[in-house]
Amino acid sequence: MPQTAPTDYLKRVLTARVYDIVQETPLEMAAQLSQRLNNHVYLKREDHHEVFSYKIRGAYNKMAQLSKEQLKQGVITASAGNHAQGVAYCASHLKCKAIIVVPETTPTVKIEAIKRFGGEYISVVLHGGSYNDAYDHATTLEKKHKLTFVHPFDDPDVIAGQGTMAMEILRQHGKPLDAIFVPIGGGGAIAGIAAYIKAIRPEVKVIGVQSVDSDAMAQSVTKGRVVTLKEVGIFADGTAVKTPGKETFRLVQKYVDDIILVDTDAICSAMRDVFLDSRSILEPSGALGLAGLKAYVEKTGVKNQHLVAIASGANTNFNRLSFVADRAEMGEAREALFAVTIPEARGSFQKLCDLLGEHRSITEFNYRMNVTQSAHIMVGIAISDHGDSLKIANKLTKKKFEHVDLTHNELAKQHIRNMIGGAAPADNELLYRFEFPERAGVLFSFLMSISPLWNISLFQYRNQGGDFASILVGIQVPPADRAAFKKFIPTLGFRYWDESDNPAYQLFLK
Repeated sequence: MPQTAPTDYLKRVLTARVYDIVQETPLEMAAQLSQRLNNHVYLKREDHHEVFSYKIRGAYNKMAQLSKEQLKQGVITASAGNHAQGVAYCASHLKCKAIIVVPETTPTVKIEAIKRFGGEYISVVLHGGSYNDAYDHATTLEKKHKLTFVHPFDDPDVIAGQGTMAMEILRQHGKPLDAIFVPIGGGGAIAGIAAYIKAIRPEVKVIGVQSVDSDAMAQSVTKGRVVTLKEVGIFADGTAVKTPGKETFRLVQKYVDDIILVDTDAICSAMRDVFLDSRSILEPSGALGLAGLKAYVEKTGVKNQHLVAIASGANTNFNRLSFVADRAEMGEAREALFAVTIPEARGSFQKLCDLLGEHRSITEFNYRMNVTQSAHIMVGIAISDHGDSLKIANKLTKKKFEHVDLTHNELAKQHIRNMIGGAAPADNELLYRFEFPERAGVLFSFLMSISPLWNISLFQYRNQGGDFASILVGIQVPPADRAAFKKFIPTLGFRYWDESDNPAYQLFLK
């Protein structure tokens, strides 16, 4: 792809065709969050589009400039969901046939929306577990059917279409502006925004935000070359991209001031913040920008600044909200989770309760008598900020209570806290956590792959109504089989973590 000069991007943004089909989205102040963070926080409400995402900007700007012959032949794209909806909507508007390839992990709400927006003009193909898998398949179909590929991010016309967000922000915000926080998947949105901002208002910081398990762009910038991740997290599915674009990487490298990484808890907390301020529900990727904004404020301590977060999408399954609500408390630093060891002696339990409940509310208590001389207790404690966890830990140390802070322990938060019931004598047990998409037959297939080879000694799974599942499995593997087992696990094709040495497991289930 030929490189496009920054001045050309300015012209491309200014002349973009997006307003043939979309309305300017509002820039709204988040009053409650602004007060809490001691800054002026604004949300660029890209969830107000007909397709509930900014992706329609780039898709239409690309497709509106195709020739009549290209439109007649048809287009194809690959997308994690939101770009696909944009292409579907545009295909229906332009009366252009489109094939849309999406990963099998794409939320049902997005697939249904793609079909609804595109109607008779589109066909949906599900392929692979990530955007890259879908992209590879789409390029094969592109050549086979001689279609025009509408790239979700690595195309100058798409980049310029997304850049119109920056044009609107500068027009809507008459006051001084300090920073704009933009979610990053492949990089199309932040590339267009940064190219425009730095040409018009170079003093304004443009800061990208990625989830810690889908940080391909951040790693690429650090290493000075485009990096491909072996796997990506699928909670924030809209930004789950293994390889950023070459052109987007060039622009990010040149114009973006920083990239912030946030975890699942922080994203859930940001989703909660948007709901409290606007009664609107963003998808995880849609709340990435705000999660990064909050992390930036906490890290730098800035006050009274004017900060904008791109609220980039609202396509999520309603049933996923139970998981979001549960994890938001952790992300907001409202709950700490500890494992505390006490002697199995009269009065020990009361002493711990007196210590922990002296000035704080107990949110969770999990305990079961053991046959040993000590008991392990998992306790949730209400806190007001991240520093409170350290204060609690220091208090426990002072009173000689052995403890482990599990606040950021994924195994404890997702599984152990829901299954404490005493240890079991399972010899040669290894503990693994797996993550895979929620779709018919996958769980059964997973079980059948393992059970004929090794004995399953522990299993914990709960359908939380989301688009992915986290499953905990204890497997009895004799020492002589360990090498073969280590080679076998990757062949299952799912993301996995060896949790055999996790302190939550050792204390409560071993």
